[in-house]
Amino acid sequence: MICTGPMTTPIGPHGQHMSLGPRRKLTIIIPCFNERGTVLDVLARVMELPIDKAILVVDNCSTDGTREALADLCDAEGPGRESGGVRDGEQRVLKGPGFTVVLQPSNQQKGTSVRLGIALADSDYLICQDADLEYDPSDIVRLIAFAERTGADAVFGSRFVHRPLQLDGLALGRSALTAMFRALYGSRVTDVATCYKLMRSSAAKSLDLQSTGFDLDFEIAAKLRRAGYAISEIPVTYRPRSRKQGKKLRWLRDGVRAARALMSWVNYRGNDACGASSRGRRADAE
Repeated sequence: MICTGPMTTPIGPHGQHMSLGPRRKLTIIIPCFNERGTVLDVLARVMELPIDKAILVVDNCSTDGTREALADLCDAEGPGRESGGVRDGEQRVLKGPGFTVVLQPSNQQKGTSVRLGIALADSDYLICQDADLEYDPSDIVRLIAFAERTGADAVFGSRFVHRPLQLDGLALGRSALTAMFRALYGSRVTDVATCYKLMRSSAAKSLDLQSTGFDLDFEIAAKLRRAGYAISEIPVTYRPRSRKQGKKLRWLRDGVRAARALMSWVNYRGNDACGASSRGRRADAE
């Protein structure tokens, strides 16, 4: 089973299982909640990437006009589109020109959105792209090029390779969690909390992911290592925003959940039926 825990699975307009279209090189998952000011820009930039790709945007019941803006870009394909594509109390699936939008009936959290994308991905690789423009989508091209060149099963985009540590609470919290990950999982990763975790879809689908929130980032990293997959890293661009600008991560609350996730999966041994490839059975390859 790929995804367990509370997660609604999209269906098409006639009750069929949803598809993101024909098999692609890469699936890009864009979870969003109240990102009206940036999500359309992110979507446009992702669509311009010169990669064979499927794009899935999952809106977690935004209240600021995000879901209406996304629905306005879509056509009538999907169950019962009306009044701008939004209908209360049920999940909606809409098709746009080159992307798919899932409108959740409630905020099921970022981790659930990413797990949904993993479950639906029919591609060689997959990655999550945040909707807030802290990360530059053009770096995805470099990540997948590195993976294809080296045969890596997982490539993380590090915000800290060749960069000095910033002396602020969020950066220190990320560094502490990364140090914890390195100690527990015998890794040399420098940024375990990064959004940019490019993975072979087969590797991601083998992990039996459980988390629903921001802690999914840490569960993914932990389970990759325990399943025997190597994690490579390359530097990426990062422009952090403040809480006033809309940043939703709270390091006291979410940091505790992240630490708990790292502790929870120390004894994980992976899915024997979907075990790591021979490439992944090496030590970390940063």
